[in-house]
This record gives sequence, C-alpha cells and structure tokens, in this order.
Amino acid sequence: MLYLSGDEAADALLTEDPLALLIGMVLDQQIPLERAFKSPFDLQVRLDGRLDAAAIAAMDPDELAALFSAKPALHRFPKSMAGRVQEACAVIVNSYGGDAAAIWSSAADGKELLANLKALPGFGEQKARIFIALLGKQLGVRPVGWEHAAAPFGEPGSFRSVADIDSPGALIKVRQYKQQMKSEARARASTPG
Repeated sequence: MLYLSGDEAADALLTEDPLALLIGMVLDQQIPLERAFKSPFDLQVRLDGRLDAAAIAAMDPDELAALFSAKPALHRFPKSMAGRVQEACAVIVNSYGGDAAAIWSSAADGKELLANLKALPGFGEQKARIFIALLGKQLGVRPVGWEHAAAPFGEPGSFRSVADIDSPGALIKVRQYKQQMKSEARARASTPG
C-alpha cells in the first residue's frame, strides 16, 4: 500500500484508484505532500463517494471550485487547482476513455509514458518523471525504459521524491534531501558568478 497522505483510508484510495493517485499528483505543489495526497479522498467524500473522470470533467467549474474551497480547502489555491484537475479529467476522458490507468497501461515504453503524462495539465517534465518513478518503484508499472524516463527519480535507494516514500522514515529522508537541495541552491545563488 502507498504511504503518501499519512491517512490509512486516503492511502488505500490512492493505491486502489488510479484517478485518485493522479489527482493527488496534480495537487502536489505549494502545499504539504500529505495534504495533496489526502485531498483526493476528501474530494471523493464531497462527490458523494465516487471519483469519476467523466463526471468531474462535465461539472460546472464553479461547483467544482466550491467543492475545492469548502473547509478544509483541498488546496492552497482551490479555484485554480480545481480547474487543473478538471482539465486533467477532460484529457483522461477524451484520450483514454475515462480510464486514468490507461495513461500507463497503454504506453508501449517509458518514453511514451513520459509523453502521456506530460500531456496532462499540471504535469511538467519533473513531475512526470517523479510519477513514473512512483509507478515503477511502488506499483510495479515498469514498461521498457521506465528507469530512463524516470531519471533521476527512479534510481534505487534514493530519497529524492514522493516516489521514495513508503514509510514515515522515508518521508523524513525525502524531506532532508529536499532541504539539502534548497540549501545548495541558495548557496549557489549567493555565490558571486
């Protein structure tokens, strides 16, 4: 089972529902990762117990934004992130028949999987690579070339990203790595060129 939100029910949903996992990944920016990955569970509750890409894509944008904004808000920027989730669901409906898992199950190789993910709203190069690493390391989704497509996040034994969090201890190691990277970036920025 995935260990991303710190909430057993939310983590079970992430493990079992590919759409929930994708929504969590979309939301994983500018808020604590545990909140981002618990939000799909909270959204499911607010949607009367069902996450459905077609239903979310077809919702009135203001109604979806209201669901994201209800306390506790699902994101720091509820309206814009509701829009991004709705756009991602529309791509899932239009390109994958509403089946979020088809994004990876239809990919012939890691290169195609990377392209599939980068075509989703909210998935830039780095986020797409991290998600491929998460799929490969924790869910056994390993099309040919997935390691290259996930680089450097697919590296075994690394603690670079959400792809490496499988326990409270791993979460601490990932946070330490990110703090180290931020410190090094600040040091480079303050060093005269």
